[in-house]
Amino acid sequence: MAANTESMIRYRAERIPMVRIALLGVGQRGLKTVERYGVIRGAEIRVLADVDSGRLEQAAETIAKEGKPRPELLCGEEAWREAIDRKDIDLVYICTPWQTHTAMACAAMEAGKHVAVEVPAATTLEECWRLVDTAERTRRHCFMTENCCYDFFALATLEMHRDGLFGELTHMEGAYIHNLLAEEKANEYGWMLRSIAAHGANAYPTHGMGPMGWLLGLHRGDLMESLTSVTSRGLGDEGLRGRVNTTLIRTRRGITIMQQLDTTTPRPYSRLQTVCGTEGFAQKYPLPTLFARGMERPLTGQAALDWAERYKERNPASHYWEEGHSIGVPNEMNYAMDCRLIHCLHYGLPLDIDVYDAAEWSCIGPLSALSAQGNGRPVDVPDFTRGRWRKAEGLQFFQ
Repeated sequence: MAANTESMIRYRAERIPMVRIALLGVGQRGLKTVERYGVIRGAEIRVLADVDSGRLEQAAETIAKEGKPRPELLCGEEAWREAIDRKDIDLVYICTPWQTHTAMACAAMEAGKHVAVEVPAATTLEECWRLVDTAERTRRHCFMTENCCYDFFALATLEMHRDGLFGELTHMEGAYIHNLLAEEKANEYGWMLRSIAAHGANAYPTHGMGPMGWLLGLHRGDLMESLTSVTSRGLGDEGLRGRVNTTLIRTRRGITIMQQLDTTTPRPYSRLQTVCGTEGFAQKYPLPTLFARGMERPLTGQAALDWAERYKERNPASHYWEEGHSIGVPNEMNYAMDCRLIHCLHYGLPLDIDVYDAAEWSCIGPLSALSAQGNGRPVDVPDFTRGRWRKAEGLQFFQ
């Protein structure tokens, strides 16, 4: 681990008038990113890099249809290295397979570029530390593109908590429950099913963890302390056999967190998004439910969603969510996430998701595997801030 480094908590980098992007990987997530940046202001994709020339041409055509300049196309196993070394790039956006994320992100930061990296940002504890060490040494941002943080209901409950409507927080729940074995998804997500089957615990923790990490103020006044994890049998043929994992986490302030992963059983899609407090409760799945201080009875379904809308003016990320909804983007969470990233880079502001978030949320993957292999034995969660987690109190959206 690096020593005597400066913290990246609420770090401000130089302003970037127009964010020039090199996009690495134009598979499923990469092509969706290309589509989004057709309508996002203040940024342009200058370079595309991939190993497949056909996908590169498809992505370039998508950009051209939006009336944007055609990017340079770099094809080959080492094309990504050429992309990150370019002088006309400010941000390297990584949409490649999981196992390549950390190496590419660190190389990009070493080349003086800010980084946006798909989830999970790291797959081992060593990679988590490498991201932190590199960001602190190079003073470059490492933003993990966890779109579920920008879910409208999650943003609303974050503001409700700031108003004290849940009382004192006691427990949180998050999950990624998504039957990827369904016939229409099996081919598209086969790589993910194989990765999860080989992992044996929670290989994909950040969708559930991101909104909880924000609301709890992890490394902004609280910190994960330890976890225990167990895995039961899932469903699927050999090589794709899933696992149902449950991980329990305790924070320094004594709040508990439950995380689940299930990608093969017929359970309905759910990320849970559960907030429990001494005076209130909120949960998005399977039925939106809301009870807060001052209410006579719990609200459910559309009534809960309508009540949460009163908080949309409180949060600049919610403004982008609404903007994306009004123009008909395919996924408002992705749109709000990228708009906030570009806004903060443009004005030289601290990012909503920093390198410690990337490390903390990603480390649940390897740590849950370590605990599950030991029949649920407790495992300590590292302090990636090196004792600086009290430097800030709560998440702040800078404007």
